[in-house]
Amino acid sequence: MDNVWLALGLTLFAGMATGIGSIIAFTAKRTNYRFLSVATGFSAGVMLYVSFVEIFPESATLIGDSYGQAWGNRLVAASFFGGMILMAVIDNVIPSADNPHETHTEEETAPLHDPQAPLPHFLSVAYQDSEKRPPGAHNHTKAHAGLLRTGVFTALAITIHNFPEGIATFLAALQEPALGVAIAVAIALHNIPEGISVSVPIFYATGNRKKAFLYSLASGLAEPLGAVIAYAAIALLAGGGSWTMPPHVTGFLFGGIAGVMVYISLDELLPTSRVYSKGHDSILGLMTGMIVMALSLLLLR
Repeated sequence: MDNVWLALGLTLFAGMATGIGSIIAFTAKRTNYRFLSVATGFSAGVMLYVSFVEIFPESATLIGDSYGQAWGNRLVAASFFGGMILMAVIDNVIPSADNPHETHTEEETAPLHDPQAPLPHFLSVAYQDSEKRPPGAHNHTKAHAGLLRTGVFTALAITIHNFPEGIATFLAALQEPALGVAIAVAIALHNIPEGISVSVPIFYATGNRKKAFLYSLASGLAEPLGAVIAYAAIALLAGGGSWTMPPHVTGFLFGGIAGVMVYISLDELLPTSRVYSKGHDSILGLMTGMIVMALSLLLLR
């Protein structure tokens, strides 16, 4: 039971980082893009290292013990790519202009922390033609009357993105607390720039800073809520009415989690880190994340 509370606490910590990002957006006079570059690169390094060194092998062991080595290898590969496909489907369902992992320009974020700053003219800071759109520029060319729908949809989008991340944090912490801490920190760092980004469309949708913060925070809190609901459903169904997760089910979930985190790292974190970076900030963050993850796992064993 202690592990359950620890897992829930870590998932809550990771989810609330969207609120931290929103606070930064509303209080910082200028966004520290180099910090975001290193932080997102660091998060990608942690996720990639954990996925390939810890979670994937653990999945192979658990599935192999239940189905044999030959079928175990096939099934763990299927679960891994299943996790990647799940994230690809989510990203394809959500239009890129409303995707919470996309970045925003300095001109777009200025009114969040400076009430005197003029609202940007969307035609001048965003581009409908994706080929002419520079990195970080969103398509906000729709009429202001449609921004409320955009804001609400963005909150829903971030909730959908956070759902598998919450399951990953919760399940990892439940099985191995040290691994759960590492994943929670990585996802929290990932959620900080996400919270900054989400605040922009919500603010322009409502014109209300408090609402923008609450929407951003609530979308992050979907991680612990979704994780608990998903775990309860899976455990009760697969466990025959008990709260114990069968080893082979845990193995399948671990394989899927590894796929989810690799997809997030390669499709969202590293590209975002490169947009924010100067020089080698992105790769330095990536290497640091891997090194810290390796050392922490060695020291905790």
